[in-house]
Amino acid sequence: MTDDLPLLTVDAVTRHYGAHIGCKAVSFALFPGEILAIVGESGSGKTTLLNCLSCRMPVSSGTVSYQMRDGGMRDLATLTEAERRFLMRTDWGFVHQNPADGLRMRVSAGANIGERMMAVGDRHYGRIRQTAEDWLARVEIPGTRIDDRPTAFSGGMRQRLQIARNLVTAPRLVFMDEPTGGLDVSVQARLLDLLRGLVGEMGLSAIVVTHDLAVARLLSHRIMVMKEGHVIEHGLTDRVLDDPQHPYTQLLVASILEV
Repeated sequence: MTDDLPLLTVDAVTRHYGAHIGCKAVSFALFPGEILAIVGESGSGKTTLLNCLSCRMPVSSGTVSYQMRDGGMRDLATLTEAERRFLMRTDWGFVHQNPADGLRMRVSAGANIGERMMAVGDRHYGRIRQTAEDWLARVEIPGTRIDDRPTAFSGGMRQRLQIARNLVTAPRLVFMDEPTGGLDVSVQARLLDLLRGLVGEMGLSAIVVTHDLAVARLLSHRIMVMKEGHVIEHGLTDRVLDDPQHPYTQLLVASILEV
């Protein structure tokens, strides 16, 4: 692995749904330790792009390449299904907007975290349980809840548990789809502080899809603005939000300021 090469390289990625464009000719590079926010209104193509980048959806054209742990770049389309599943369980994380989509709701909080550890070969029960307790503490869930199922947790606690489940294997790249969506404002603020601290502490790379420009400003180094499947503006987060160039970006920023 090398930090002077991109972790993820995206070249002219396009996704069609019949005659409809999900995303069109998107290109960028993401470097180790970098956080990219993808913003835009509903239907802009940001979630379609995220699903293409994370191998949850095939691309219609273009390539997505990833720097594997041996330092080699691999076109994700050439991975076998087993290689892709292993990458998703270990080197990548995916934080869903609805925590129930990223958790096993019928097993305990500890088992949700332990399952990811077992995916990388850990079989020592005592070590798995201790690590699960440590991670619950890191995401501000009392250790006494380790044997409780997520069905007994609040929405904010479920989202924090989902974050712990994803980060326990020390992934190098985390995809986040509206990670604060549907949460109360006070819960959002607490979760964002937690996410920012963990991402910085672990040196993670992340791609965050959000419609909330405040989330983008707090978490990301760079921002990509999408409209109708196209990237219309891309740059450093503070530059784009403080001095937007495209009329659509100006409209997005102005609408937030008026709230």
